[in-house]
Amino acid sequence: MRKGQSMTATFEEQRMQEDWLLEGFLALDTPEGFRAELIDGEIVVTPPPTGAHERNIGKIVWQLARKSAIELDFAPTKGLIVPSGGRCPKNRVIPDGTFAPAEMDLFGDAEPWMPADGVLLVVEVTSSRPELDRQAKRHCYARADIPLYLLVDREQRATTLFSEPEGDDYTLSESGTFGKALPLPEPLSMELDTSDLS
Repeated sequence: MRKGQSMTATFEEQRMQEDWLLEGFLALDTPEGFRAELIDGEIVVTPPPTGAHERNIGKIVWQLARKSAIELDFAPTKGLIVPSGGRCPKNRVIPDGTFAPAEMDLFGDAEPWMPADGVLLVVEVTSSRPELDRQAKRHCYARADIPLYLLVDREQRATTLFSEPEGDDYTLSESGTFGKALPLPEPLSMELDTSDLS
């Protein structure tokens, strides 16, 4: 802080910078198929996913629809507004898959960007920037108090289920290599077959 500058002015300047960043992000015109996210003050643009990436999502959605103990609604690439740990007060993230209990009808009238309240499970399959899924987005989902985060790490050929969010991270995780069944807790109460993931 400069000599003579009040703390209020500093906060106001920071808020203005955050507002400009958010306005610039929301005004982006990304090419068709590309995805833009705002993660801890960084605008991240990713290219369209590969076929193998999408195939993995399809395998997971199919199993959850057939084997989950509760009926689920699914939203592919749903924009979520979640708390930030960085310079921007709110992040804008787009999971590869977002699930909520069907009885909530969470996605029916949702805006393009919606709060994560009521989301039960988010899924990410690593692609061009795997470190975002392994770290930054995991922290976003924990801060939003999303109960379950499923990471399919294609480079490590492993799946990890993160659960019990607390603060900036999840307190529990269970991992297994592709081919090993991964238990999903209540209310899903099922095992995820990972043998077809690649």
